[in-house]
Amino acid sequence: MHLINPAEHTRRAFLRRAGHLAMAGTAMPFAINLAAMGEAAAQGAPGDYKALVCVFLYGGNDYANTLVNCDGVNYGKYNTIRGAIALPLGGLAATELSPTVPLANGFKYALNPAMTGLSTLFGEGSMAVQLNVGPLIKPLTRAQFNGNNRKDFPIPPKLFSHNDQQSVWQSSSPEGSTIGWGGNIGDIALSQNAGPGALFTCISVSGNTVFLSGDEALQYQVGTGGAVRIESVSTASGNVYGSSSVKAAMRELAQQARGHTLENEYNKVTKRATDAEGKVTIAIKANDLTGFPATNNLGDQLKMVARLIRGRADLGVKRQVFFVSMGGFDLHDDIDTKQGDLMGRVSSAMTAFQRQMESAGLAKSVTAFTASDFGRTLSSNGNGSDHGWGSHHFVVGGAVKGKALYGTPPPVSVGNTSADDDQWHVGQGRLLPTTSVDQYAATLARWFGVPDADLNAILPNLKNFGLTAPSGIAYPRDVGFME
Repeated sequence: MHLINPAEHTRRAFLRRAGHLAMAGTAMPFAINLAAMGEAAAQGAPGDYKALVCVFLYGGNDYANTLVNCDGVNYGKYNTIRGAIALPLGGLAATELSPTVPLANGFKYALNPAMTGLSTLFGEGSMAVQLNVGPLIKPLTRAQFNGNNRKDFPIPPKLFSHNDQQSVWQSSSPEGSTIGWGGNIGDIALSQNAGPGALFTCISVSGNTVFLSGDEALQYQVGTGGAVRIESVSTASGNVYGSSSVKAAMRELAQQARGHTLENEYNKVTKRATDAEGKVTIAIKANDLTGFPATNNLGDQLKMVARLIRGRADLGVKRQVFFVSMGGFDLHDDIDTKQGDLMGRVSSAMTAFQRQMESAGLAKSVTAFTASDFGRTLSSNGNGSDHGWGSHHFVVGGAVKGKALYGTPPPVSVGNTSADDDQWHVGQGRLLPTTSVDQYAATLARWFGVPDADLNAILPNLKNFGLTAPSGIAYPRDVGFME
């Protein structure tokens, strides 16, 4: 099997990280000691700001009940194939999408009925849909996928595996990868966040993720309540053993210069962690925002992102990449009762975030986008669906060329037999992607300010795209959904 060679990234990453202390203690954000200055070229005019926000849906989101075929012919096929888990046609009217340019061949789509917020954003022109996107090494047809020539027609490693496909989406390599394309975009942005602000280039509100790991830029982690604290020395927490003197002594011990190299480095890391916590606390102090949905963890995460963005001047940043996530999408059962609630939560959280960016005058400066392990099968296994490949995703922001669907609308088919007049399914309705993750990411990265000359290094498979394949499908390096 052909595997992606990540050596271009990992060799540099190893050399740059070798001199840093590997473990900084569980109370500190992961790799807080890595705030190195980047070598990248400056982007944009002084005083500008841009942010990308990855919304990852863990478990493999079911594409067919998220974006539903609602024209007569295709809905009929969808309803027949999905059976008991098909959404009723009558419930789709309120969320039917009306793109500025209608799709060819009479294709029409509606969002899941619970996604009224994103439906509204689509109608306003601040949301776009990317159809059938997923990991690809190079353009591929169904016949090539089914053939044995993996040298000329490679497929992504370990398809249909949760952990591996999460990693492939985020880093172009299976589980164990150490470099993600969000972190590599962060590498390019480090020079815009000079000094202490470099530490806040890549921020996760959802724990450790390979997506935000670059050659130099690694993630700074926060929680939905703010910075992660080292309680005994934190500037924000209370006294130690009820004594301010004990706390002051602990802080001095944890931060003073030491003769032993490792002890000294550890104390430097502790001081940077404490200083960073103080900066984050100041940045979010005046930004306790309203309008986000209650009892919605994704909303809580996006609220923290919004607070950090509003406090960007205190952090000293002009370019940032964020990661938030939500789980629960591995619905082998109960799609009919659980999918709507999940998509409603995604919709309300992302809509609230967009409204906050609009109210702050930052709508054109911040772009949020969804991603997931994979799509799922169109055919039902009873009351759920199984692991798939391609899926549909959403891009939200004021700089999005919205009220439009991008990519190739896939026919409604299971693609199980050679008699099926369909080359974009590989069995059970698993979509063979017609847009690669690398194309999707490159479109976002270009808007963010990454020079075209740097895109191939950030996205290792992008060099295989840019032309129209023999199948007739175009695979542009820039899909076109950003201004």
